[in-house]
Amino acid sequence: MSKPKPKNHKPRSPFSILFVVALGLAIASLFLQPDFTSFQGEKPTKVSLTEMLQSYENNELASIKIKNDRVLAETNDGQSLQTFKEENATVADLGFNNPDKKTNVEIISTTQQRLWMNILMGVGPFILIVVVFMFLSRKLGGGDGMSGPFGFGKSRARIFNSKMAKTKFADVAGAEEAKEEVSELVDFLKNPKKYEKMGAKIPRGILLVGPPGTGKTLLARAIAGEANVPFFSVSGSEFVEMFVGVGASRVRDLFKTAKRNSPAIIFIDEIDAIGKKRGQGSGGGHDEREQTLNQILTEMDGFETESNVIVMAATNRPDVLDKALLRPGRFDRRVNIDLPDMSAREKILTVHGSNKKLAKDINLKEVATKTVGFSGAELENVFNEAAIFAVKRKQKNVKQLDLMDAVEKVAIGPERRNRKFTDKERKMTAYHEVGHALAGHFCKEHDPVHKISIISRGRALGLTWFLPEEDQYSKTKQRLMDEMVSLHGGRVAERIIFGDNQLTTGASNDLERITAIATSMITRFGMGSSKVGPVCLHHRDYEQKPYSDETARLIDMEILAFINEAEITCEKILQDNLVKLHTISEDLLVKENISREEFVAYFETQ
Repeated sequence: MSKPKPKNHKPRSPFSILFVVALGLAIASLFLQPDFTSFQGEKPTKVSLTEMLQSYENNELASIKIKNDRVLAETNDGQSLQTFKEENATVADLGFNNPDKKTNVEIISTTQQRLWMNILMGVGPFILIVVVFMFLSRKLGGGDGMSGPFGFGKSRARIFNSKMAKTKFADVAGAEEAKEEVSELVDFLKNPKKYEKMGAKIPRGILLVGPPGTGKTLLARAIAGEANVPFFSVSGSEFVEMFVGVGASRVRDLFKTAKRNSPAIIFIDEIDAIGKKRGQGSGGGHDEREQTLNQILTEMDGFETESNVIVMAATNRPDVLDKALLRPGRFDRRVNIDLPDMSAREKILTVHGSNKKLAKDINLKEVATKTVGFSGAELENVFNEAAIFAVKRKQKNVKQLDLMDAVEKVAIGPERRNRKFTDKERKMTAYHEVGHALAGHFCKEHDPVHKISIISRGRALGLTWFLPEEDQYSKTKQRLMDEMVSLHGGRVAERIIFGDNQLTTGASNDLERITAIATSMITRFGMGSSKVGPVCLHHRDYEQKPYSDETARLIDMEILAFINEAEITCEKILQDNLVKLHTISEDLLVKENISREEFVAYFETQ
């Protein structure tokens, strides 16, 4: 019974076999040479040709061997003598042809040796050149033929065959609508003739659009796993090199390989790296990017309409893609994958918690309510951080407290308790954070306070965490105004308690966010007064602002009016609740953290 080959067994490459053959020829040529150094293994004595001839005439030699330019003789008493002659000199010329002498004269033929030497000299260099070239090709090509100077034009795609693509739709939780939309692709890849008989054509290009971490790549792998077809995964940035034309060559190689393995799926992640609108620059890498994009457009709209290759791409910036890439026949179907809602988050948490040791009283629904706005990747990270907490605390399983602490770590960063503050800094931070909390609490449409802390996290000295009670997909003008009022709370509280001269730099990020909200309300959402009007003046896609200087002055005045209005409202709220500001701030200095329940309790005792 033959012994089975190991899984990592690799067949010998052709160049290694050629190398062995060349080495064998060289060794054979050496061993085929007759031994001509001595008769008995001893080192011969060097003499002149005249002396050897004299010994021959005196019948002192038992035998003579002649080869090329050397003459080796053995005396009657067993000694070895060696001399040299001219290579073309014959036995007669040397005088070793006397028939009356008893010496045995032998001429060793070099015909066989010359044959092997001729073969080795003729074939050897050619074999050596081939071996060296193939060796350098493998080394410079990165060993896999995909990298290095000999692999510039090769695709960098990672290939997952039907056995490796084990991801299924069941592994993609919380994206039910997206799965339903792409389920027909699976049926087409399994039964293409059913659609061809009806005259239906499946979309050749599927664009997955959604924020980072929502599972675009996971969904693409699930399609390949369900359809049981090869899956070619590559990033858009891997097509582009410093040399023009390399990206286009890689695109051709990718599609050629996929067509040979059809039906198959090509997945291009971050396609905006090469799919941006053309004609917005010139020179250098931009020409390379445009050539790569042109090649993708050609491959997706070629003459081979019967090829069962589906191209999928993912991006979180569909607005920057070239229009030719989105037209019918190319990426004409868009699948939106949004951030998961409450029920979807609970399903995602259930999937990621299936391989964790969880306590029996784990409440994933509570975790889902505390993770509004989290993506699938962030929810996975929550469970990973919770498991780390459980190990650090020397527990046998993951408890609810571990999950809640993990939510805070992922959402607002880890605590930095080693950072030392002066008493004045701690006091000013406490009033700053309570100012945010009070201002937001008395706004009608603001999210409720979830936690107040003066423990440093990241670069922030403290934090006030507002958490929505339910998922929201749009914001009213009043809600945006309330957010600006709350953001003013920290700076206004500092001014009320410590005076204008004691304002700190802690409100810098608050002011940035206030200005951004006010600017969007005027230039994007049409929420300003009639002076500006309900128009979109956002100029991100323009090299210059698409309005006059007079309009720009009106925009600045409207933005400043919104900011000032929010500040006045905030100051009135804090002045009316000055006692609460002092009380909660003093308690925060002692507790360092105030939860939602503790914060609400201050207003129940009124």
